Amino acid sequence: MKTIVFLVLASIGLAFSLSGAVGILRMPDLYSRIQCSSKTVTMGALPALVALVVGEGIDSTYASRALLVAVLLLIVSPTASHALARAAYKSGVPMWDGAVRDEVVERKAQEKAKEQEQRKAKERARQPGGGGEG
Repeated sequence: MKTIVFLVLASIGLAFSLSGAVGILRMPDLYSRIQCSSKTVTMGALPALVALVVGEGIDSTYASRALLVAVLLLIVSPTASHALARAAYKSGVPMWDGAVRDEVVERKAQEKAKEQEQRKAKERARQPGGGGEG
């Protein structure tokens, strides 16, 4: 039973790692590649580490180290992926032309339009007979 669980977990880790590696090679832009790489780390390495714990036994010296690495991967990998994507976006790395939408650009355009409306309203209020004084 222990061997079967080990093989299943190791196979899951291998399958996700392989699909993530293929995705990194085939994805069109940096942002999609970042997603593939984080999937590879999270869904590829974690089952492999759990397989190591199952294979060697929970009371082995490998178990505590593997579980520690797994917890650190769960914390560090998403954080690093987010930081990398944010830095790439802020430095102007373009998105793929086929991307559905860029919500940041849309939100900035809405904020800019709102600021322009507020500026116009203040200018009208300052003009003589603009409704502000009287």
